[in-house]
Amino acid sequence: MIKTSGYAAKDATSPLAPYQFERREVGPNDVLIDIAYCGICHSDIHQVRNEWGGSLYPMVPGHEIVGKILKVGANVKKFKEGDLAGVGCLVGSCRTCGSCKEGLEQYCESGFVGTYNGVEKDGKTPTMGGYSNHIVVDEAFTLKIPPSLDFSAVAPLLCAGITTYSPLRHWKVGPGHRVGVMGLGGLGHMAVKLAHAMGAHVVVFTTSPEKVEDALRLGAKEVVIAKNPNEMEAQANRFDLILNSISAPIDLGPYLQLLKREGTMVLLGVPAEDSKIQSASLIFKRRAIAGSLIGGLPETQEMLDFCAEHNIVSDVEVIPMHQVNEAFERTVKGDVKYRFVIDMGSLK
Repeated sequence: MIKTSGYAAKDATSPLAPYQFERREVGPNDVLIDIAYCGICHSDIHQVRNEWGGSLYPMVPGHEIVGKILKVGANVKKFKEGDLAGVGCLVGSCRTCGSCKEGLEQYCESGFVGTYNGVEKDGKTPTMGGYSNHIVVDEAFTLKIPPSLDFSAVAPLLCAGITTYSPLRHWKVGPGHRVGVMGLGGLGHMAVKLAHAMGAHVVVFTTSPEKVEDALRLGAKEVVIAKNPNEMEAQANRFDLILNSISAPIDLGPYLQLLKREGTMVLLGVPAEDSKIQSASLIFKRRAIAGSLIGGLPETQEMLDFCAEHNIVSDVEVIPMHQVNEAFERTVKGDVKYRFVIDMGSLK
């Protein structure tokens, strides 16, 4: 077994604290990664605090992981020692169902294995995430990190990046499309960058006037203050796609009115309570509400390569490990532009 240091939550109300545990030995299909950086996702907070239910403790969070390969198993073909590598939200799946065979492991019909707060395929070993100095992962669930990108700012691409890239690709966004982005946080700022790089006309919807300048800097062509009914009305029936990155229950009605006939709103956040909808808004324009969950391994690699081609990374604030609890509180308050990333070298 491999001795590992990290930070863990012992229950839903305790702060994260130093924790020693063991990883499995490197198997024939595994790689051992020395973690350099790990992003803080809002879902880490939800799960640490058991806000979605079903949390397993002790819990080492973290699923936006980048580092260097320290060791490879005998059968590993894609990686060698010293390679840059990443791990996202999942570390296993059945690999035999229809979804897995199509490279959509996030929709595995047997349920994917989460990078943390899950159980390995042996049915008993808890998965532990990236708030730690090492991780052992099957090479099939490990990603190649383009060396041209800022290493620390790549980490959030493994969740925030792919969560927004996947629906943009699925709905075939490109030049001539009008894309709305609801909320300018960790997900929203990546949606703006990616949709802009794909050639879309991007409009940000925010309740914070102080975010207007930033939204334009990130690639938005217009910014709408969602609390202003006149500004909202002026955008009616104009959007092919709206990405809703807001993780709070809201009235979706005013936003649905912005979609063109047959336009789609895609839900990316998971609020504790369901948002309100008005059926008539959908029926009379054949509009749709859809959902999208991260991305499979092939699409995530495609996203990383796309980001390298267009020099896209997340806007990050890098912190030492001991500031993680403060970072959690600041994330809840929206006090970060736009993603915290933990420097795992600080564990040493």
